[in-house]
Amino acid sequence: MNPVAIITGASRGIGRGIALELARVGYDLIINYAGNHPAAEQTADQCRRAASESGKAVRAELCQADISRQADRHRLIDFTRQTFGRLDLLVNNAGVAPNIRADILEASEESFDRLIAINVKGPYFLTQLAARWMVEQIAARENAPDGYRPKIVTVSSISAYTASINRGDYCVSKAALAMLTPLFAARLAAHGINVYEIRPGIIATDMTAGVKEKYDRLIGEGLTPIPRWGQPGDVGKAVVAIAQDLLPFSTGEIINVDGGFHLKRL
Repeated sequence: MNPVAIITGASRGIGRGIALELARVGYDLIINYAGNHPAAEQTADQCRRAASESGKAVRAELCQADISRQADRHRLIDFTRQTFGRLDLLVNNAGVAPNIRADILEASEESFDRLIAINVKGPYFLTQLAARWMVEQIAARENAPDGYRPKIVTVSSISAYTASINRGDYCVSKAALAMLTPLFAARLAAHGINVYEIRPGIIATDMTAGVKEKYDRLIGEGLTPIPRWGQPGDVGKAVVAIAQDLLPFSTGEIINVDGGFHLKRL
């Protein structure tokens, strides 16, 4: 039986990159998406092909859910229970940027509320639901150990600590999201559930397409020690390292996937 992962916001970008890498190592997948069904279908098809090319046979099932909504979060977990009957990995990836980049002296309360609901409230309460189920699964396996070691990964951003004054709501939401990992890591360690944050830097996705020229220039000027854009697969490979239990004595850790952006240099 394959392990099972839920990946929120998996229809494109970083979420798709994570799904592809997990498929290659034999994970069955719940491809969560908010509204773009054709893109989610494309992700699922690509995952099946990627798995086959790696000698694996996996399932990739779609589940539409807006994680900012309580009913949708419950539907996502219930769908996973009914479809696979287990959950080995939750990847909190879904997130949005502001529709309009506005100076913090002008930015709207509506935009702030939207970003907090999707980027913070959604993953917080989805993790709560998933963690409860994981604890149940561990208890059910106590007398029949099968190597089940569930994990939780949250994909945040360098914006958790990097100020961008034309998208303050995004920065605040990512800074709040960064607290999710130490909270759940501390709570769940006794159950054998490790929790991690992956902090991407400048990654080539639809979200960053509009600022490509700006970041091409900054990277060329030395913004990151590794002088290139990150790719969704770079984040996916970090998730795979966690999924394959290669960090068994680490929890609550931040894994920077940012080309070295976080390094302080003189």
